[in-house]
Parts: sequence; structure tokens; C-alpha cells
Amino acid sequence: MHTPLRPRARTLLATGCCAALGAGLLAGAGTATADEPGPAQARPGSKVVGYFTDWGIYGRQYYVKNIETSGSADRLTHINYAFGNVTDGKCALGDSWADTDKPFTAEESVDGVADTADQPLSGNFNQLRKLKKLHPNLKVIWSFGGWSWSGGFGEAAKDPAAFAQSCYDLVENSKWADVFDGIDIDWEYPNACGLTCDTSGREAFRDVMKALREKFGKRELVTAAITADATSGGKIDAANYAGAARYVDWYNPMTYDYFGAWAATGPTAPHSPLHSYPGIPQQGYDTASTIAKLKSLGIPSYKLLLGIGFYGRGWTGVTQAKPGGTATGPAAGTYEDGNEDYKVLKAKCPATGTVGGTAYAKCGNDWWSYDTPRTIKGKMKYKDAQHLGGTFFWELSGDTANGELIHAIN
Repeated sequence: MHTPLRPRARTLLATGCCAALGAGLLAGAGTATADEPGPAQARPGSKVVGYFTDWGIYGRQYYVKNIETSGSADRLTHINYAFGNVTDGKCALGDSWADTDKPFTAEESVDGVADTADQPLSGNFNQLRKLKKLHPNLKVIWSFGGWSWSGGFGEAAKDPAAFAQSCYDLVENSKWADVFDGIDIDWEYPNACGLTCDTSGREAFRDVMKALREKFGKRELVTAAITADATSGGKIDAANYAGAARYVDWYNPMTYDYFGAWAATGPTAPHSPLHSYPGIPQQGYDTASTIAKLKSLGIPSYKLLLGIGFYGRGWTGVTQAKPGGTATGPAAGTYEDGNEDYKVLKAKCPATGTVGGTAYAKCGNDWWSYDTPRTIKGKMKYKDAQHLGGTFFWELSGDTANGELIHAIN
């Protein structure tokens, strides 16, 4: 077994080589004038989509069972299972041990029944199957790509139909076809830069989503996590998200990770602001700006979900309590410096203030920002006022054992 190289669905807006790659592309962005709806869904505004990471079963010891015991399964409408890989122009398993092979003990299992050596399917897929039996209306979507594994989309975009066929064959494999209700694409980022830079062109994302919809049909879900960069000439402008919108059931704009300790010396700023505020380091890096920009392209409100991080981002070497202070680098984190789960920060560094509709705290020399049940409720008011399709979050293991954050989502 191994732990993947951070294949996460987060928007590292402040990094990458090509921030201005899409400059000048706003003109002729296209509008989402036609809808090709997928399967019948919960009423607009009511979707609650949570990411479950396959690698969470290792160091974090967060199992599918925990979705049930935390009460989260009762609140979720959809689970995004992260991540499948994209390699050689095809969809592929991300971690076969975690996905299909690992035998879970009775204590680790959703229904208290241990896996046996002769059963046809083990791993997280079998546990998700058990969870769905307890919650017949719960849908599971297989997410492909993420931060570490988006480099394969450029090759996939050369032959969208072949890529779509490979994804369909994998997602609808007879061993686990009943587990999944569709596919989610986390391409970070089309015609722009993330961990690597993509030059497949402005229409590549639209062409890929069109091919996926044609292959998966109207009965299966087709969704995508997309950039939240609302700056002029930024990542939203680099790809034809409006033209692709007709082929997706909804988008998950990653309205978190706007700011973080990749800017090692600061200024400190909340990673998931709901709205701009005086002194924000970059205009266009806030949720309201992201949603406004996507809607201005003609993307329907009901096809946009509000993104929330169940984690915080932080700096150390900070002397100023309020945002905008200088720092010396990322604060220490359990699994990654500069990053920590809400369940840890709640006790380790309780929130002392709010800015831009989210919370922050200074503890010793460390400065953290993260959402709390109170700030999430504020974001829910915004979501409802904007008539958005619902809420999604990264990711389930960051919440408390009793699901404090997910219970704040309406």
C-alpha cells in the first residue's frame, strides 16, 4: 500500500507558472444557453456533496464506516470518491488496494461484518455498497484527477471519445457498477497551470465533458470541480466553462485555497473568504466573486454548488492577530505543513475573529483561517440568496466525530 502524492481537489490559485495564461480570453467566452439535464435530482439548493478520499483509510484511519457513525450519511445527498487516476489518455484506478482489495475487519466495516478472503469485491467500493444499502437515496460519484493526477488530462483531451469510453468501462465495471452513479472530473486546470501546465486549448474541457455526457447518457451524473480564479484573464477565462456547462449536472467551483502559506511570508489571509474585504491580497479571490463571474457567463445558478473546506490553512512567525500580517512560513500541520483539519484546529486554535465571512485565529506565533459552524451558516444564507444548487466540501475526514460542520449545512 502507499499514500498518493496529495491527489486532492483543491485550488492552489497562488501557485503555478501560468497565472495569466488566459489573458484576453474573456471576450467570446460563450454562454450556457442550453441544458441537457442528467438524472432527476434533489430540489435545487438541497444537494450536499462530500469528498471521501481513498488514502484517508491509512494514516487518518477514516473509513466509510465513519460517514455513518458521524451522522454524515444522513446529511449527504452525494459522495465524491477521490480519486481515480488519468493516465495514457484513460481513466484508471487510483489505489487498487484501497479501492477494491483491502479487507476490512468487523470493527472497521459499515455493517459490522468482516470481509472474507473469497468475496468478489472488498476495499472502499464494497464499503460504499454497504453504506448505500443503509441509505438508498445516497448517490456516489467517482472523481478523477485532482491536484496530483491532472497531468493526464492533456493526453485524454486528444481523443475525448476514447477517454470517455475508458471512463465508462471503468466506472460501469460489472464488479462495482451498482456502487457508482456517475463521474466527476477534477481537471486542475484546463489550458492553464496547476502542478503541471496544460496547453490543450480553450475548447478541450468542453470537448471532454461533451464526450463524457454522450457516453454516460442522461441517466448517469456528470459533474466537474473547477477553478475559482475570478481574476480577469485568470483560470476561469482560460477554458470554455460556459460552453461545457450544458453537459454537466453541476459544477463544484473550488472556493477555498485562495490564500495559503505557499506565499511563505504572507500576508496572512483567509483561505476561503465568502466575500472581499479591505486589504484582501488579491481581488477576485473570494467566493462571491467566483460565483458572480460564473453566473455572468450564463451558467445557471442551479448548476453551481458552494464549496467549503473542512480544514484550515495557516502560517507561523506571525506577530499580528488580524489578517494582513507577515509570516516566516507554513504553520506545522499533522499531515502537511500549512494545513490542518477543522477537528484539530477547533481545540488547538479556537477562532477569535471573522473576516470576509470566514473565521481566523492567532495562537502563539501561528495564524490560521477556517470555517466554523457559525461561518458555514452565513455561507448557507448566501447560497440560498444566490439560488445555488447546493453545497460541497473537501473533505469528510476533516469534520468532528459527530459531524459538527456537515450539520451546519442546510
